[in-house]
Amino acid sequence: MISVKFGHSLDPIIIKLYRFFFKNRNINPNVFTALGLVFAYISCLSIAMGYNIIAGFALLISGFFDLLDGAMARISNKVTPFGGFLDSVLDRYSDMFVLYGIIVFFIKRSELFYCLITIIAIIGVAVIPYAKARAEAASIKCNTGILERPERIIILLIGLFFNLLPYAVIVIAVLSHITVIQRIVFVWRESK
Repeated sequence: MISVKFGHSLDPIIIKLYRFFFKNRNINPNVFTALGLVFAYISCLSIAMGYNIIAGFALLISGFFDLLDGAMARISNKVTPFGGFLDSVLDRYSDMFVLYGIIVFFIKRSELFYCLITIIAIIGVAVIPYAKARAEAASIKCNTGILERPERIIILLIGLFFNLLPYAVIVIAVLSHITVIQRIVFVWRESK
């Protein structure tokens, strides 16, 4: 929903932040894609160790790099099929790292119910982009659904910063599968 509503309208702000932090260095957008993965992994480790505030900041930085790689590619005319592919693949790793860290967090606290909910969330989060990719393979553009990556990151940030991680995982588990159902229905209607 956020991606559809805002599109690339945040690019100018993101580029200003880039120039503030990195001056005018011409850095390959794929570097930012990789840095997003690194900070997602730091978030994973921090969650697993119970350092949720640190995990939240690492996830926030990861999300910023995820926005920055695309904005940099567009503004520098470096949009490539490989860059888009790499971004999508590493985003999936980032999502799985963070959710795996949450499972470890709940296991260490002996909260098996929330471990199960997190596994359900992982399945939904993994199927959302797969449903989109399969739709696009059938030549159907499928950007429908209430829970894409930006919404998931925002929900996780709220969970991490406000000590609401169990609730955040429940919301992601439910909404991710609703999103998959929305995409199935959308593709079914479009293919008729």
